[in-house]
Amino acid sequence: MSVIVRAATPTDLAEILRYIHALAEYEKAPSEVVLSISDLESSLFCENPQVYCLLSQLGDEITGIAIWHLNYSTWLGKHGMYLEDLFVDPKHRGAGHGKALLIRLAQICVEKGYPRFQWWVLDWNQPAIDFYNSLGAVAMDEWTVFRLTGEDLIKLANEGN
Repeated sequence: MSVIVRAATPTDLAEILRYIHALAEYEKAPSEVVLSISDLESSLFCENPQVYCLLSQLGDEITGIAIWHLNYSTWLGKHGMYLEDLFVDPKHRGAGHGKALLIRLAQICVEKGYPRFQWWVLDWNQPAIDFYNSLGAVAMDEWTVFRLTGEDLIKLANEGN
């Protein structure tokens, strides 16, 4: 039996949410997941979705997820793909499921003319870093990620009032 990669459907929502929780657990941030199935459904299956999900599958078992959306490069003047989440069930790691998801994502990039495929990885996740390096991905070590949330976001937003 070989790995199948397919687009998620509304019937997969509970399983996608389960994988999102498993990823948060793996990344040592389980309490940060606050989305519901309803949130996920309105993001993935609305009239004009901006977020997409692929699943890897072996037989009837979903083995992994890849959630992505578009980004944009002003330097290239083109959209690219940003991989938000990639997670494969630990019992299926090393069997090609993650690679199958990444291959399909790369194919989508090529088909749609997206010249960049980007994602983040936690600096302590050496198995993932090694895996991505083996595919030819290059770490963008010179960049530092910044984020505004919560009260700091509201404070900045209110400075214009």
